[in-house]
Amino acid sequence: MLAIVGDPRASAHNPSDLLATYAEAEGLYQFWDRQWRTTGLGYLVVRRQATAETVGFCGVKVVRFREADALNLYYRLTPSAWGEGIATEAAAAVITWATARKPEIPIIARVGTDNVASQRVAAKIGLHRAPHLDQIGPDGPELIFISV
Repeated sequence: MLAIVGDPRASAHNPSDLLATYAEAEGLYQFWDRQWRTTGLGYLVVRRQATAETVGFCGVKVVRFREADALNLYYRLTPSAWGEGIATEAAAAVITWATARKPEIPIIARVGTDNVASQRVAAKIGLHRAPHLDQIGPDGPELIFISV
């Protein structure tokens, strides 16, 4: 977790997520674990099929968005796995999994305006751009993609 979320390249579009210490990684792990225990949803480890090498994380968490619950899609991969379609494959699987568990809650992806790769992933997995929902997040302007 620290190697991936602590890599400045992997967190370049979300610098507020950047981890610097093992203690921060442990705190994030505890937060993710509480999500699983309280909502039955959370983040999964993403591994390469051929080698089982951990290359990132992908999942959803329940958030309040515009006065309603939403499932916020998250994916973070090590830079060595970029460009291989792994984010798209993992995010598509998570969308299917999360929708089966909580079909009544929309899924959103909050993507920085400069994060073109993540915008492409959101579109490829069937999320639709919702310009009327765009907002300013902790790391700057965010484009909102949503399930319909």
